[in-house]
Amino acid sequence: MTNSSIGLIRGIAPLALLALSNPVQAATATTSDFGKMPNGEAVKEVKLTGNNGVSVVLITLGATIQAFNVPDKNGHVADITVGYDKVSSYIDAPNYWGQTIGRYANRIANGSFKLDGKTYQLTQNDGTNSLHGGKEGFDKRNWKLASVKTNPDGTVSATMTLRSPDGDQGYPGNLDVTVVYTLDDSGSLTMQYSATTDQPTIVNLTNHALFNLGGNGWPYGTYDEKLTIPASRYTPINDKLIPTGELRAVDGTVFDFRNGRMLYDGVRDGSDEQIVLAHGWDHNFVLDKGHTDKPELAARLEHAQSGRVLEVLTTAPGLQFYSGNFLDGTLLGKGNVVYRMGDAVALEAQLFPDTPNQPNFGSAELDPGQTYHRTIIYRVSTQD
Repeated sequence: MTNSSIGLIRGIAPLALLALSNPVQAATATTSDFGKMPNGEAVKEVKLTGNNGVSVVLITLGATIQAFNVPDKNGHVADITVGYDKVSSYIDAPNYWGQTIGRYANRIANGSFKLDGKTYQLTQNDGTNSLHGGKEGFDKRNWKLASVKTNPDGTVSATMTLRSPDGDQGYPGNLDVTVVYTLDDSGSLTMQYSATTDQPTIVNLTNHALFNLGGNGWPYGTYDEKLTIPASRYTPINDKLIPTGELRAVDGTVFDFRNGRMLYDGVRDGSDEQIVLAHGWDHNFVLDKGHTDKPELAARLEHAQSGRVLEVLTTAPGLQFYSGNFLDGTLLGKGNVVYRMGDAVALEAQLFPDTPNQPNFGSAELDPGQTYHRTIIYRVSTQD
């Protein structure tokens, strides 16, 4: 057994044992209205609760994780994600805070790509780039709540669906998308994404939660947290935050998270041009595991003071680590908290940015008759 395996088992044990000590309880799911869209359509809320004290609030607007409530090592519960308290804020001041991202997560250079010899122009919402699906990406849609149920294994789940029509934001093909959120009693929230198309298209779905293990509004931001990413290479960027195509070794740089790195260590290191370009970390890491059939570890975030641990597991080959560089104090979030630079971080499991324009990154194509699949797990625990 490796040291990393021992660390994972130690981290999971407290919440898992708590669940086992309450065998008569079971995870529960409740549904209510979160608010209304401008056209009067209801935005539904689903709360999934495990018997270990972990609960997740989902809303259909953006198929979003609105809250992720997790006990610390002393049993005190806090929401470890940023977000808003009401629908109007998600609409009037949109941001990528817990939403499902699509049709293509991350950046596409100049908002264009070629597929089968044809050039497609996407909406541009990040300078000349298309970011996270364009101006009206999946994060801004009110998804359909297809089902909420208790499963035979004792887990609870919510299923949301979306139809993205041919030409949506410039993407070809009618795309039918499903995301299933499942919470168990040992601290794992599993997201299973699937999609089908009637024309060749590109797909790259992820969740864009921003985490602070100290809790929403923790005064020290995330700089007192430790991050591990099992990646020996990353994709450096140009001044438009588009990968250059290079797969650069992390050895000897502030991009080496393989043995764990405190987030204060490197985020302001102006001797590294990549930190200057992105105002911190906003880079894709090439996971050593590559693309896998079953979810494997992509990141581990630890907060010593609370004892909270978050592990991200995925089938995807890449992980975008974003250190909250553009949280500028102008947005008022949950509980009237002002979010400032570094107050939360994103760990986005994904294909590499701009893959449709960079053949050495692989393929993002989905064809008729195929089904797109991706699994992401957010696994929370505590340690002393």
